Amino acid sequence: MNNQEERLEYLVEAFKEDSEEYKNIKTPSDTEGKRITLRSLMNIRMPKEMPPEVLAVQDEYLKERISENGIVSLSEIPEIADQGSSHAFADQISIWQGDITRLEVDAIVNAANSQMLGCFVPMHNCIDNCIHTFAGVQLRAECNRRMQELRNRYGRDYEQPTSVPMLTDGYNLPAKKVIHIVGPIVQNHLTPQLEEELAACYRSTLDMCRENGLKSVAFCCISTGVFCFPNERAAEIAVKTVTDWLSVHPGTMERVVFNVFKDEDREYYEQQLF
Repeated sequence: MNNQEERLEYLVEAFKEDSEEYKNIKTPSDTEGKRITLRSLMNIRMPKEMPPEVLAVQDEYLKERISENGIVSLSEIPEIADQGSSHAFADQISIWQGDITRLEVDAIVNAANSQMLGCFVPMHNCIDNCIHTFAGVQLRAECNRRMQELRNRYGRDYEQPTSVPMLTDGYNLPAKKVIHIVGPIVQNHLTPQLEEELAACYRSTLDMCRENGLKSVAFCCISTGVFCFPNERAAEIAVKTVTDWLSVHPGTMERVVFNVFKDEDREYYEQQLF
C-alpha cells in the first residue's frame, strides 16, 4: 500500500473484523471519521495476536502519522541553560511543551495504571491512551506478557505497585523505549507518604535509565491528571528529586526533559528551574 488513505481504509476493516462486538459497524466515509474509528478500535482491543500482515500495515500507517505530526529530536529541544537558567544542571535539563509521542529520545515516561495495559477508553486524551495508540497494539501485548509473567511469580491478583517502573519497547514511537510507572493517587488530601511515592517514581525511573544505558528521558507530569496530585507541588517534587539524583550520579544522563502539556505546568517548572 502506497498511501495513507489505503492503509487507513485497510486497517479500519481489519480491526473491525478483529472485533466481535463492532465488526458490523458502518465505516465513516471521511478521513477523520475513519481515524477516530481506528483509534477507538485499537483503544478497546484486548491484548491478543494480530496477523503479521495487518501489523505491517499498522506500523507503516503509524510511522507516517507520527511523521506528519512532526518528530522532535533532542537537538531541537533547548537546554534551560540556553534560556538563561543558572540551575546546577541547566545543561542537562529541558522543559518541552507538547505531545510526548513526538519526542525522539531514549525513553519517554508513561503515567500508567496498576493493570499496566493502557487506557481502554476510546479516544481518551490521557497520556496512557496516546502512547499506546501511536506505539501500536504491540505495546499492549508486551505489557500483557510482562504482567502475566509477574502474576505467575506473585499470584494471579498481582497489580503493578506504585513507583515501580516497567520498561518496554517503543515500537512505532520515535522514542526507543517506554518506561511505564504508576504514580500515587490523591483521594482526599496530600500526605507526606504520597509525596515520597511521587519522588520515588522519578528516582526509580532514572535508576532504570542508568541500568539500561538510556541517556535521555522525557518525564510526563506524573499523577497530576486523573490521579489528582496538585500540579505545583508535583513540579516541585519532580525538579528536586531529579536534581538530587543527578547530583549523586554525575555524567549518567545526557538530558532529562520535563514534558508538559498545559501552560499551567510549564509555568510551575519554569518557577523551579529559573
